[in-house]
Amino acid sequence: QVQLVESGGGLVQAGGSLRLSCAASGRTFSRYHMGWFRQAPGKEREFVAAISTGAAITRYVDSVKGRFTISRDNAKSTVDLQMNSLKPEDTAVYYCAAGPGVAGLGYRSYDYNYWGQGTQVTVSS
Repeated sequence: QVQLVESGGGLVQAGGSLRLSCAASGRTFSRYHMGWFRQAPGKEREFVAAISTGAAITRYVDSVKGRFTISRDNAKSTVDLQMNSLKPEDTAVYYCAAGPGVAGLGYRSYDYNYWGQGTQVTVSS
C-alpha cells in the first residue's frame, strides 16, 4: 500500500502561482510513477502531469504546458506540482496518484493504483 497526502491548495487570483505537494508513505516511493490529476465540478477527472520513477520523463496535458512543472524528490518521498500563470479554468480538486514503475508513464486514471484525498485549487478572475 501507498498512502498519499496532498497539500498546498488554496485560493489565488488569475495570473498567480501555487505549489502543490504530495507526501507518500508505505512502499518504496522510487518504484512508482507519480501523477497529478484534477476534477472540476460537473466534469470528469482529467490528467494534468506525470513523472517517471527517476524523473527522467515527464508529460503534461496541453492546457498546462509551459505553466505547470512536476518534480519529485525520491529521498523525501514527495512529488510537487508548481503551477504558474493560473487561470480560472484551472479551478478543480487536484489529486496525487501513484502507479507501477514497471509500466509506461501513463495518463489514464487506470494507470494509477493509489490516490490521495485531493486538495482544492480555486482561481478567481
